[in-house]
Amino acid sequence: MDLPLSIVIAESSHRIHNPVDSRKQAQLGRALGLKPGQTMLDLASGSGEMLCTWARDFGIGGTGVDISTAFTARAQARAAELGVADRCDFVHGDAAGHVAPEPVDITACIGASWIGGGTAGTVALLEQSLRPGGLMLIGECYWRQDPPDEATVKGCYAETKSSLFSLAGLVDHFDGLGYDVVEMVLADQDSWDRYAAPHWLNIRRWLDGNPGHELAAEMRHKLDVERRNHVRYQRDYLGWGIFALMKR
Repeated sequence: MDLPLSIVIAESSHRIHNPVDSRKQAQLGRALGLKPGQTMLDLASGSGEMLCTWARDFGIGGTGVDISTAFTARAQARAAELGVADRCDFVHGDAAGHVAPEPVDITACIGASWIGGGTAGTVALLEQSLRPGGLMLIGECYWRQDPPDEATVKGCYAETKSSLFSLAGLVDHFDGLGYDVVEMVLADQDSWDRYAAPHWLNIRRWLDGNPGHELAAEMRHKLDVERRNHVRYQRDYLGWGIFALMKR
């Protein structure tokens, strides 16, 4: 049980595996009024940057669960580096279906709603671990503007045009699930660049160092396709944000 090596290679330099930077993550933590002693469950926690830095800056604690052995090890090292390993536990495992043994103050799934089969299923999964009155954080894509053709839809890695909402439609969708959006931090084109462009350097350096590897052709294709899709489609059409929800 692990992430494909191709993803680990592409994101080998990333501390944050989504198109938000450390400044936006800290901004969200301040906006939410996080307090010492609060607990968090982060499903698909990646390299653990959000939980670790919030533990350092706001005094919270909690658990992160991720399917990647490489990213989980990196999260554990980051917790030790920031001096929060006594409050932050990172577990290698399948986040799909994971429920905390005790309700927590904050549940999160940032950019990995496939663990619940989509947004609605992920909300339902996170709800099982959330105390009454707690905060739920969902990272999700949406259309920044209406995609004009099928090439744009596919270039943004959407199955169909209708598989993503507009920003207003996504907020309405959360509303229909019984949750109020109470805060949000949205990616801009620069933060998309800072997520996407490092993939290219990571892959190119890996290719230069592994010319005979069995994944070399796949990674070369990945580099060519991802680069074109980002500059032609994603920067202009694909939005992304972290949405803070409270159940009505």
